[in-house]
Amino acid sequence: MWIDTHCHLDAPEFEADRDAVVQRARDAGVRQIVIPAVAAFDFDSVHALAHRHGFAYALGIHPLYVMQAAEQDLTLLADRLRAWRDDPRLVAVGEIGLDFFVPGIDGARQQQFYVAQLKLAREQGLPVLLHVRRSADQLLAGLRRTAVTGGIAHAFNGSEQQAQAFWQLGFRLGFGGTLTFERSLQIRRLAAAMPAEALVLETDAPDIPPHWLYKTAAQRAAGESSRNEPAELPRIAAQLADLRRWTLDQAAERTWANAIAALPRLASLGGLP
Repeated sequence: MWIDTHCHLDAPEFEADRDAVVQRARDAGVRQIVIPAVAAFDFDSVHALAHRHGFAYALGIHPLYVMQAAEQDLTLLADRLRAWRDDPRLVAVGEIGLDFFVPGIDGARQQQFYVAQLKLAREQGLPVLLHVRRSADQLLAGLRRTAVTGGIAHAFNGSEQQAQAFWQLGFRLGFGGTLTFERSLQIRRLAAAMPAEALVLETDAPDIPPHWLYKTAAQRAAGESSRNEPAELPRIAAQLADLRRWTLDQAAERTWANAIAALPRLASLGGLP
């Protein structure tokens, strides 16, 4: 049994067949899914989806959405976190962070929203789901100034030194579809070398497809889909197990325990695999 610690189940790519996507995930052994918000417009939808399907959710404003966000969106986030603070399905503040890959993004505004959301997480005693893209050092600096109760560095792709720094601050590292590409040498090295307790699994569906779903730009332009799904998690896990020389059962037990250590409220939502 598996926990997908990061899946955007509310995304429009799933609008036509969301229930079937959930059923395929359950059939594949994915018992729990964490659905992170990306902006104020989906706070209510991730909450509703989690309750409808028995999953978990997180509330936050993604760094790529801060340019569209208003200051009152932070107030709305604070209000929702307080209103739902006793909801066991609310497991984190996220997806939050910094993204210095996309050109034209206002770094100062990203920092403003990042720090504000770290403070809200600390106020509520919640871990965070971090978006890390060419921003690991800046994220770490923010965490050292505004300590939170840990969480997950989602889709981690930094250096080993940065990985160790997140681990030392109480964060687990999220590994998903990128792990399945043989050319992802650094990520595969980290997955093999980091302490076993530091690893969690995710899909980031519908994004970051594993190699068996990947389509070239030309194929996508021709209408071929590379949509990822949470049902792909066991095959991704098999790649991790191979790198770690684990059995699939060992991979399931370890990553399940790590997910609960990172997001403690998951413990009340389902038993051990």
